[in-house]
Amino acid sequence: MSKMWSGRVSQPLDEQFDQWQRSIGFDCSLISPECAASRAYAFALAKAGVLTQAEAEQIEKALEDIVREVFRGDPDFGDAEDVHHYVERQLSRKLGDIGRKLHTGRSRNEQIATDLRLYVILTSSDMRHALAEVCGALIARAKALGEAVMPAYTHMQRAEPVLAAHWLLAYVEMFLRDAERISDCEKRVRVMPLGSGAVAGCTVAIDREALARELMFTSVSANSMDATSDRDFAIEYVNALALVALHLSRFAEDIVLYTTAEFGFVKLPDSFATGSSAMPQKKNPDFAELLRGKTARVLACAQQLAITMKGLPLAYNRDMQETQEPLFSATSSVLQSLVLAARFIAAIEFDRARMAEAASTGYLNATAAANYLVRKGVPFRSAHEIIGAAVRQALEKKCELQQLALDDLKKLTPQFDTDFPAALALPHVLAEHDVPGGTAPARVQQAIADAERRTTILAASEEACAHA
Repeated sequence: MSKMWSGRVSQPLDEQFDQWQRSIGFDCSLISPECAASRAYAFALAKAGVLTQAEAEQIEKALEDIVREVFRGDPDFGDAEDVHHYVERQLSRKLGDIGRKLHTGRSRNEQIATDLRLYVILTSSDMRHALAEVCGALIARAKALGEAVMPAYTHMQRAEPVLAAHWLLAYVEMFLRDAERISDCEKRVRVMPLGSGAVAGCTVAIDREALARELMFTSVSANSMDATSDRDFAIEYVNALALVALHLSRFAEDIVLYTTAEFGFVKLPDSFATGSSAMPQKKNPDFAELLRGKTARVLACAQQLAITMKGLPLAYNRDMQETQEPLFSATSSVLQSLVLAARFIAAIEFDRARMAEAASTGYLNATAAANYLVRKGVPFRSAHEIIGAAVRQALEKKCELQQLALDDLKKLTPQFDTDFPAALALPHVLAEHDVPGGTAPARVQQAIADAERRTTILAASEEACAHA
């Protein structure tokens, strides 16, 4: 089959340019959306009187065969420029002139816009399902950790003690926001461009609303120039994926730190680590490091999309071919990362004793000490200064705050009393944070139940989408 546009030119393409400009090597991944949209369009043409019902059914059968051939791994792409050219060529080979009728009133400009939106709709569901799996894995570990304690850090310095479950639940919140963000993005993705033609609208009186319902869209585009040249949905989706990757990277950074000998809070599973080719003692956090490293690729994809589109005049331009690979790359990278992250989280082990020791030393109870004075009537700013002086004394004496002699403490302020050490005991310090979102054990149990409820809703909604 000749080029889809070959009637306009008299000379063949430069051979190297011909190979260079093709997108079939990557947009073949759109074969399912392309054939789904083509099937729906065939029946729309039949309703409009361009095809007979029998011809539409023949096209439907041929499209099913084409999808099977590609997924079997034996497609003959030959000289096809892109997935649209390939499908039309195969239809022509199988059905002759009937296959050649399908492009009536249709343009590749609207086809690729439709296919990419369908791709985002389908992968959005996969992404939310994978996020639910990661949240489920984090919640399971949080429940198992119970009241295990660890230090929380600010500025990479020990700050206050928290439940280890509280730390894990922080990431659950991030990933649930990611799922919500992807769902919100999908609202704008479900606008169907098919029927926009090349730029001015379809020349056949097809029923666009019925076509939209058939293809899982909730509305039809209002402007054909915008519809064929819009890639906002891809930019928005990949930016949402970039935040998923960013959150995975932050978790990976915590894991890299917490598995070092200096921290020792987390033990790496052998199934997700490697050794060193030179140093026999090494066990490296390869999964976490790669998870962190692959985030750069996803962030770059988001930038590439925006930079590609920033200077394009209306409407469609061939530059837009370059928006496909960053979309595919970001989607594949994030989805694979999420699937592996859920398995990794289920496999790591925690050293509770090491975490508790770190949370019990180093003056992490200094804020609790200041609050003790506040309860005695000392203004917080004054209490803050007094406890700072007490910390200096403790450092000089190489002891913890609660180990300072009461006489020494009373020299700082007479409000100190014999109940001071008990106020700095770890259970008391944790219990002080008894507010919604705090790390008091009862509040963390409530947070686990709430996170589990929201994750169950997310997982159930994606299960329903999969069945649909």
